[in-house]
Amino acid sequence: MVSTAMRTAPSRRRFLTGLTGIGAAGMGAALTGCSAVGFAAGRDSRGLDVWTLTDPVQNKIQRAALARLKRSHASRAKLTPFPNTGYTQKLRIAMGTSDGPDVFWSWGGESLRPYQEAGLVVDLADRFGGDTRWRDAFLPAALQAARVDGREPLGLPVRGMQPVILFCNQTLFDEHDLRPPRTWDELLDVVDAFVDADVLPVALAGAESWCELMWLECITGRLTGTGPLRKIFAGERGGWRHPAIEEALVRIQKLVRRGAFGRAFGSVSYGSGAASALFAKGRAAMHLMGSWEYSNLRNDHRRFTEDGLSWVSFPEIPGGTGDPRALVGNNTNYLSVNTRSSDIDAGIDLVGTQLAARPFIDALIKAGDVPAAVGIEDRLRDLAPDPDFALYVYRIVSGAPDFTLSWDQAMLPAVKEAMLSSLQQIFLEKLSPRQFVDAMEVIQ
Repeated sequence: MVSTAMRTAPSRRRFLTGLTGIGAAGMGAALTGCSAVGFAAGRDSRGLDVWTLTDPVQNKIQRAALARLKRSHASRAKLTPFPNTGYTQKLRIAMGTSDGPDVFWSWGGESLRPYQEAGLVVDLADRFGGDTRWRDAFLPAALQAARVDGREPLGLPVRGMQPVILFCNQTLFDEHDLRPPRTWDELLDVVDAFVDADVLPVALAGAESWCELMWLECITGRLTGTGPLRKIFAGERGGWRHPAIEEALVRIQKLVRRGAFGRAFGSVSYGSGAASALFAKGRAAMHLMGSWEYSNLRNDHRRFTEDGLSWVSFPEIPGGTGDPRALVGNNTNYLSVNTRSSDIDAGIDLVGTQLAARPFIDALIKAGDVPAAVGIEDRLRDLAPDPDFALYVYRIVSGAPDFTLSWDQAMLPAVKEAMLSSLQQIFLEKLSPRQFVDAMEVIQ
């Protein structure tokens, strides 16, 4: 193993997939007239009901937190897990009734906006007043996706952090006397060197467009930061016409023509493990992927992970105004409190106290997550299954001035689908960068 870092448990599909980004209008009649009339309106004393996603490891950790909560609150508490598929719709419908969950799991980003606009999410800052310990217990970058329009976080982290990282097959780099790229020019030189050596420079699962999206996200971030994204995520016109978007697309197509991804990337999938296998078996030199990839590699290619793997942040682009420390990926997942809960205090205790408690954080670390809590370096070193990678992830997030939520999870579903479909056409060179921008502005 060459660099520092963690074993992130689930794949991206288990961690952060689904119909996120439902706008207020998309809530339809489900939330009509559902603004909070009072914290306990229409609720019985059934006890605290916490909705989450089904995950045997995580659910065990969450139930233990509820057990600790019961010792400080007389009310009952239960965990209600749901499969990932259909969760967003179930939550949307339930939140439009008086029988919705007291505490609910979300991806942050636009998935929280409709509930905030309908008055269905407890304002934690208001409840805690001047006491900011509830917020200060977590890394600022990890809380970014829990904010709506820059306000105080509407939920707190219940999972680990998963930024996008450039993984490198260090064995191949050593064999060809190369080093992992730190700048865009170095990336181009490395691509050319591997092409000349008949080695695939980059493993890309082009059959799944969210894998291609990481290239657009990272290049745009290095070129200009989050400037154009605010308009895009808010559904406003003009964001896609920011010059950095088109330039990023141009750079992507130049990489394609340069042979960075080979010729068959459009038929390579991620879910089947094909892209990971190309990389781990020495047929590809680099793989841009979320930090969950480390867990996949460790499980399926243990020896390579221990002896031949390295990693770096996405290369800096000279002349770009984006901070090279900035990240994109899955900030984390969040728990928020429903304003209609019959036991607001217990819900706030769970979210505002238990999620930062040592037993909860330590359990996440032991399960392979990298929690968003502050000051846990020593515990990661002592408890994480893979301390080096865990510390690497923790340190880059700690030092990140910005951690942007994956674009496809931060925008409305219709915009997301159009973007992903058009992006595949960009990689296949069936669409020009200008045509992409024009098409997205129409959808937006």
